[in-house]
Formats: sequence, structure tokens, C-alpha cells
Amino acid sequence: MTTTNTSLIERSSWKALEEHGRQIQGKHLRSLFADDPQRGTRMTAEGVGIFLDYSKNRATDDTVRLLVRLSEESGLRARIDAMFGGEKINVTEKRAVLHTALRAPRGASIVVDGENVVPKVHAVLDKMAGFCTSVRSGVWKGHTGGRIRNVVNIGIGGSDLGPVMAYEALRHYSERNMTFRFVSNVDGTDFAEAVRDLNPAETLFIVSSKTFTTLETMTNAHTAREWLLRGLGGDAASVAKHFVAVSTNASEVSKFGIDTANMFEFWDWVGGRYSMESAIGLSTMLAVGSDHFMAMLKGFHEMDEHFRTAPFDRNLPVLMGLFALWYANFFGAQTVAVLPYDQYLKRFPAYLQQLTMESNGKHVTLDGKQTAYDTGAIYWGEPGTNGQHSFYQLIHQGTRLIPCDFIAFQRSLNTLGRHHEILMANVFAQSEALAFGKTADQVKQEGTPEWLVPHRVFEGNRPSNTILVDRLTPETLGKLVALYEHSVFTQGAIWGIDSFDQWGVELGKVLAQRIIPELENSGEPKLGHDSSTNNLIRRYRVRSRG
Repeated sequence: MTTTNTSLIERSSWKALEEHGRQIQGKHLRSLFADDPQRGTRMTAEGVGIFLDYSKNRATDDTVRLLVRLSEESGLRARIDAMFGGEKINVTEKRAVLHTALRAPRGASIVVDGENVVPKVHAVLDKMAGFCTSVRSGVWKGHTGGRIRNVVNIGIGGSDLGPVMAYEALRHYSERNMTFRFVSNVDGTDFAEAVRDLNPAETLFIVSSKTFTTLETMTNAHTAREWLLRGLGGDAASVAKHFVAVSTNASEVSKFGIDTANMFEFWDWVGGRYSMESAIGLSTMLAVGSDHFMAMLKGFHEMDEHFRTAPFDRNLPVLMGLFALWYANFFGAQTVAVLPYDQYLKRFPAYLQQLTMESNGKHVTLDGKQTAYDTGAIYWGEPGTNGQHSFYQLIHQGTRLIPCDFIAFQRSLNTLGRHHEILMANVFAQSEALAFGKTADQVKQEGTPEWLVPHRVFEGNRPSNTILVDRLTPETLGKLVALYEHSVFTQGAIWGIDSFDQWGVELGKVLAQRIIPELENSGEPKLGHDSSTNNLIRRYRVRSRG
């Protein structure tokens, strides 16, 4: 990649890591463990109830030392202090980055533009708690006088992925007498299927859009309004009892028919993908109650403080971020697999896709210069043991290096016979198999025919982290999310990129606004796109009207 920016790759620690990486690539995890009997117990870290075993990485103590040195030479400590201090580190939008303020305890002080924002945060949390208590207890009544039994969250991106993930993750703690649905896709099927079995008189919609103009969200919101009015006899007054807003645009909220007293605020110093613990989490609080929601915020804050204060070589998010950078920049790894061994975390990898890829999918540095190195790996995954019967084949015996994060819990929330022991055995077995594999000699000793031996060899030397937590609670969910948030920050700080803007999502949205009237035009529109796009538009117009 041609570049004029070489500051990172010219640092002494980067050059030392390049040389060190060439040495490490010639070593197998088998020998690293054989040469160091204490490796499996020494190369671990623990903090705020999370245990990280990083011993199965293709790394040594020298690797960690050099990576920490790189972080120090890259000014990571100053970047951490700047973020927590409310400085405007989102340089392209000239904004502070203070998702950490959303989970700061009452009485804390975090100043943005001369104002302590913590009281505002807790004022919104208090308003959310009052509203949720009212709905959950049946005090809040729908238009016909019945209680609310269904909640439909309408949003997209961070206004959907966080609430969906949190609801699924904390379903064990949710109010089982209520139904929760989530609509994000502008595809009408998403809305149709979400409400097909719901009674409008018992349904509350949460519309989450900062500007209340987001195309996908407001398209779905207006469809929801029409659905509600059809079901309740067309009385526009019913909207105020069945819709609330998470927004900052009071005039648009009011125009829609929502009482602005039921508008919950959030701020421009919170990016969408970092907003699940703000008013964007209203559906989460409705599902699990305010006490559990506040416990989740407590977990977030505990990890924030660990990240802010722990030495880098014992700092969980820093270590995970450094290893992610190690494989991306010195091994050419392009993806990271996140493998939660808990069914409740089935949406966690999808949530991390936005967190990681929208944050660090950048090709220029903070000063606008092209990077001389790769940034932002592709994150993906599925819960175990399902993934073992699909894509693990490629991880074990494919030609690509795919670092893995295994996430598991010491205790199950649903104790059924031997299930949890079998589940945990698979966690430990998979990381062991990835690291050590099976040699041709071992395969032969099992009596395998010669012709079949190559097919049954496992190369091993496939790196992984194992994250162990006692139990999946609201508090531990907060810790896990913050762990990855700060890992993403660590990588972005070292790469020198802005992890908090997302200009890459804009171009397609702008072009879509241009194409929509060309599709809907009753006459023949004059098209000015490329030949492929013009042809696709014409074909759609002909076939959709046939």
C-alpha cells in the first residue's frame, strides 16, 4: 500500500516486533509449551472477575514486552487519559467520546465543554427507570385501557444491535409475561413478521433515532403508526399511548404524535455503537428491570476503571487489543473468530461486528494520511457448539490463520444434567486442539491407512484466547462489552486512526436517496448512473410493475 505515513512502522518497537515476529513464526506452540512448563499458568491475567488465558497465543514474554512497548511509544496512555477526560478525540466530528460517562456512578464528575455531564446521564436513567416501572407494573395503560404486554424496538445499527444482543444475553432475567421484538431492516418483512401475532392495544413501540429522520428507522416507524391506527380505529390520540422516542429532535417527535414527555435523550458524545447503556437501552431496561440494568452499568464501569488504571501487561483490554494487532500486522491474519460457549450470547458476535469493524475499518490516520499497515480485522462467530459442526473445519485444517476468542462461564444459568460439563469440555478441547493439533506420527500410531494420514493431520499452532467468567449476569455482560470496547480503542490508538467516526456508511445512503425516486417515478426517469446500475434500475422497474 502506497503511503506517506510511516511514523508507526518507523518506531523502534515496531521494527523490533517485525524481527521478533520472524522468529516466532518459526516456532510451534508445542515447543513453546514444552520449553516452558509454567507457561499455561503464567501467561494469564485476571481483573474484575474476568480470567484471560492468553498462553495459547503464538507469543512469548518478549512478545508481550515488545507489544507493551509499542503501545507506550504510540501514546496509548495519553489517549486513554484524553478519552476519559472528555477531550474531543473524535477529530473528524470534533466530538468527545464519552460512552464511559454513561456508566459513571452518580456523583462522579466528567466535564465536557465546561459542564459535568454525569447529572444529565443519571437524570435520563431515573426517567427511564420510572417509565419502565410504570409499564412493567401495569400502571401505564394503552389507549383502550389495557396494559402493555408487547414491546417493539425500532432502530438500526447501534440502536438495534445493542438492544437485541442485550435482550438475548439477559433473557434469563427478563420479564417473561412480556414479549419483546426488534425491527431494524427496511425490508417490510422485518416489520410484518415482528407484529403479525401482536395485539395493537397491548403493544408499545420504542423509536430510536437521534435526529428522528433516519431513513430505515422512520420508514418502519411510520409503518408501525399506520398498523397501530388501523388496529385502534384510526384515533390519532392513540399514538401517544403506544409510542415513545429515544431522540433529541423534539419537534419531529411531536409531529409524529409522540408526547415529548416520553422522549428520552442521548448525546452526540456517544456513538451509536457505544450507546446500549444509554436511553437506547430502554427496551433492555423494560425487559430486565432497572436494578438489573444498573448492575450492567456497574459492570461496564468496573471494566472502565480496570482499563484506565491497570498496568498494560496486566490490563485485559490492552492485552487483547495488542494480540489482535499482533496477528493483523505481523502474521497477516484478516479475521478474528469470537466463539461464545453460551447460547444466551448468540448475538454477541454480530454486536461485535459493528463495534470492531465500524470503529477500526479505516484507511487513513488521524491526520488524513494513508496507513502503511492493515487496520481493522473482520470479526465473526457463532455460539459453541454449533460452530464446531460448520466452520471449525476451516479454522483447524484450512490454509488461513484465524485467531479465536473462546468465551465461557464456570456456572450455567440452566443446570440440566451433564449439559454444562459437556459444553465446557468442548471449550477446553477446541483450544487445545487448535494449539497442538495432531502430527502424522500420532495419526499413524492410531492405525490409520497411509493414504488417509494427510487428511487426518491437524497442523495446530492456531492461536486463541480463552475468557472465563463465573456466570452470565447483567454485571458480567457489561464487563464483557467494555472489554471489547477498550480492546478496539487500544488497536485504534496504536494505529493512529479515528475509531469513533463512521463516514464509510454515508455514501451508499446518499446514493440510495437519489435512487428511491427513480424507482418510484411513474414516468421514465432520466438515469445518470453507470451502465450496470442503470440497467438494474430499468430491470427492476419493468419486472416490479409486471
